Amino acid sequence: MFTQKEMSLLQDLKNAEQICTEKYSKYAQQASAPQLQNLFQSIAQQEQQHVQTIEQMMSGSIPSSNSQSSQSGQSSQNSGSQQASCYQGQDQAYRNDSYLCNDALSTEKHVSADYNTCIFEFRDQNVRNTLNHLQKEEQQHGKMVYDYMSANGMYS
Repeated sequence: MFTQKEMSLLQDLKNAEQICTEKYSKYAQQASAPQLQNLFQSIAQQEQQHVQTIEQMMSGSIPSSNSQSSQSGQSSQNSGSQQASCYQGQDQAYRNDSYLCNDALSTEKHVSADYNTCIFEFRDQNVRNTLNHLQKEEQQHGKMVYDYMSANGMYS
């Protein structure tokens, strides 16, 4: 069904999503602020769903992009504003969480760019639609992290 190049691109995306899943799971354990821990854990679960979607594609089953979850962005809408005073007097915790957020945002930018490239490389429109949906979710993850950072003075 897929060309060798398309399979290679899917494998690359799967690897990137597995790294995201592991990174967010670790970052949820390393974060100081409970709201940030919850945000990272929520994104880790969504990244695991992305891995499963790509595995389905690799096995020949193309999920409808309408069946993909679209809950990204909803779970942390208010987490940033609740967090504003959390770091008072906790410079090390703030620096640590800021580092984790900056790295997570950088990762989301990279993965989203990978999806962008792959979308143009697939001939099947259903595959393109599914990849486009996953890319939009990656962009939502980036926005969730950005919103947290912005609300907590970590992004200027």
